[in-house]
Amino acid sequence: MIPGAVGFQCPECVAIGQRETRQLVLPYGGRRSRDPRLTSIILIAMNALVWVGVMLTGGAFGRVFDTLAIKAQGICTVDESHYLPGGESQCLAAGYTWVDGVATGSWWQLLTNAFTHSEPLHIGFNMLALWVLGPQLEKVFGRARFLAVYFASALMASTFVMWFSDPHTATVGASGAVFGLMAAILLVAYKHKGNYQTILMWLGANVVITVVGSSYISWQGHLGGFVGGLLTALALMYLPKERRKPWQWVLVAAVGVVALVASVVRAVALAG
Repeated sequence: MIPGAVGFQCPECVAIGQRETRQLVLPYGGRRSRDPRLTSIILIAMNALVWVGVMLTGGAFGRVFDTLAIKAQGICTVDESHYLPGGESQCLAAGYTWVDGVATGSWWQLLTNAFTHSEPLHIGFNMLALWVLGPQLEKVFGRARFLAVYFASALMASTFVMWFSDPHTATVGASGAVFGLMAAILLVAYKHKGNYQTILMWLGANVVITVVGSSYISWQGHLGGFVGGLLTALALMYLPKERRKPWQWVLVAAVGVVALVASVVRAVALAG
C-alpha cells in the first residue's frame, strides 16, 4: 500500500489515477476542462442576450417572447392579458393576433424557452443557480457531458410542459435545466458519499417554492428537468467502465429521443 493524503491506496489505484490525470481523463470518461467556468459563463451570456432582446421588444407581450416561449398549442391574442382558443384563421378573421405553438409548427420552442426570461428576478435566480452548479458539475463530467445533462434536462422539461400544462399557456425559463443540474449533483454526491443532505435541503426548499407559487411557477418544467437530469446522470455514471465508451452517448441520446417522441405525440394529438 502507498500512503496518500487520505489513508492508503493500492499501487494499482495510484497507477490508474496517475494515468488518468496525465491524460486529463475524468471519472466518467470526460476530458478535464481547462476552465470549468467557461461553459456556464457562455450559457449565462446567451440567456442574458435573449433577455435583453425580449426587453427591447415588449417584454412578455412582445414578438420575441412569443416566438421563443413554449406553448403546446397556438393561441389567439386579444390584448396583453386576454387570449382566445380557436384556430389561426378564425383569430385573424376577428382582427386578433395569432401566436404559434409547438403543435402549430414552432418546434424550436422545445429548446428556446430554456433561454428565455422576462422578469429580472427570474433570470437572476436561474443564472445564479447555474453559476453555482454548472462549474461543479463540469469538473466531474467534463464539458460535453455537462452540456448533455443541461440540454437533456431542458428538453425533458419542455416535454412535461407539453403534456401537463395548459396547452395555451406560455412557459419560459432555464429552471428546468437547473433542476436537472440539481438532480445530477445530488446523484454525484450520493454515489461518492458526499454531503448530499445539504443538496436535498436546497432541493426541498425549491420544491416548496414551486408548490407555493404553482399559479405562476411551472412545476411541470421543474419536475421534467429533474427527471431529465437524473436519467442522463444515471446513464453517464452507472455503466461499467469498459462499457462507457460505446454506451454512454447511446443512452444519453435515448433520453433526448424519448423526450422528443413524447413531445411529437402530444403535438400531433393537439393538432388533430
